[in-house]
Amino acid sequence: MLQFSFKNRIAFNYIIITALLIFVVFFTIYSIVKQSVYSHIDNDIIVEIKNHLDEIKVKNGILTLIDVEEWNEREHNTVDVNPVFVQFLDVNGKIIEKSPNLKLETLTFHSQKENFELFNTKLLDNIIRQIQVPIYVNQKKIGYLMIAMSLTDSTLVLDNLFYILVVAFPLILILLFFIARFFAGRSIKPINTIIETSNIITKDNLRTRIPLPVNRDELHVLSKTINSLLDRLENAVEREKQFTSYASHELRTPLTIIKGTLEVLIRKPRNNNEYEEKINFCITEVDRLNILVDQLLLLARFENQKQSLHIEKVYLNALILDTISQYSSNIQSKNIHIVTEFKKDYCLDTDRYLLSIIMNNLISNAIKYSHENGKVSIIVAETSDGVECQIIDSGIGITSDDLQKVFDQFFRSHSELHPDINGMGLGLSIVKKLSLLLDITISVSSKLNEGTTLKLGFYKNEID
Repeated sequence: MLQFSFKNRIAFNYIIITALLIFVVFFTIYSIVKQSVYSHIDNDIIVEIKNHLDEIKVKNGILTLIDVEEWNEREHNTVDVNPVFVQFLDVNGKIIEKSPNLKLETLTFHSQKENFELFNTKLLDNIIRQIQVPIYVNQKKIGYLMIAMSLTDSTLVLDNLFYILVVAFPLILILLFFIARFFAGRSIKPINTIIETSNIITKDNLRTRIPLPVNRDELHVLSKTINSLLDRLENAVEREKQFTSYASHELRTPLTIIKGTLEVLIRKPRNNNEYEEKINFCITEVDRLNILVDQLLLLARFENQKQSLHIEKVYLNALILDTISQYSSNIQSKNIHIVTEFKKDYCLDTDRYLLSIIMNNLISNAIKYSHENGKVSIIVAETSDGVECQIIDSGIGITSDDLQKVFDQFFRSHSELHPDINGMGLGLSIVKKLSLLLDITISVSSKLNEGTTLKLGFYKNEID
């Protein structure tokens, strides 16, 4: 199947519309000219009828001319310029008189034509415009007056006009096609720029951007949209590279530790206590590795997966209390005072499993980063447009510079100052991603060495 370029398709579609418009214009011009020509001739014929009806007399029932010299006028004598053919018939169709320019020819009487009806017919090989008018005397029909005028010159003018329009029509369309093609090529030049720029963009070269057209039209919007898409794509690739780098580092660290520990064990015989100590240490690292893998899989699993959500009625109070009970040993070992404030039972329409992961991460962080003998408060309250949950700890806090980074993957604020606190910097990034899936707003505020407050907003859920 023949394929046209976008430029040619634009020109072709333009020509189709233009062809219809030109056809209508040409048809209108031809019709107006033809109507004007016929109207002029018809008016002349009507004038001739009036003149000749005034120039006849009836004597003894016979039609005669009052002024015989009328036949000597040029239009009645010749057939050169605008000849006027006149013929009188009696009621039986017999020719009584005719103009000299008819010579041996006669005008044909058409009985089927109505009186005063103008129509086209032929005289020899020439087209004429004819009318036949009955003549009455005392309301008695005594004959007919037939008048005709040549249409040869008019037909020639109309034919020439028709041929000119027919020849000009395709020539104009061809000319307009190339003009439209030229301007279409200039109009879509930014598209060629987009294509050329897109061809040089690869996964290793995502910094190139499409130049924005000067005119703020649809192509400007398209170029701007593609540039925005490239920005998002570049950011996603950079995050993926950074994530891969951090993930490989975090996975390599426990594996290296395990490998080093086992290599030390096999260098020489050890007593049972040493074997037990090193094996327990390796088990701890394996547990840490398992947690890391689970968190990485969780991040990958819920990457924009709104269609997999299982929405159900979830009682927030019970979910929080269940989560706290899971960390009872940690709470007791650090002697942390847990305070919960629930004014009523709050029921939300959400995904229970994902919300439990969010609460688990936030409450475990609050306990993990709290000092011994510290305090963790969990407050749930109703607002004008939903429910808010605050988790407040009195722990080590976060610097103002790090507050904007706490939801980044593998980020840990001043982890070197607290080597005794285990973590991989994935908890809050998981919380952020799941909150977006569940349409939960999340914000954090903190002061160094005073504590941190995390606020969750359930503004789209109905409250029982």
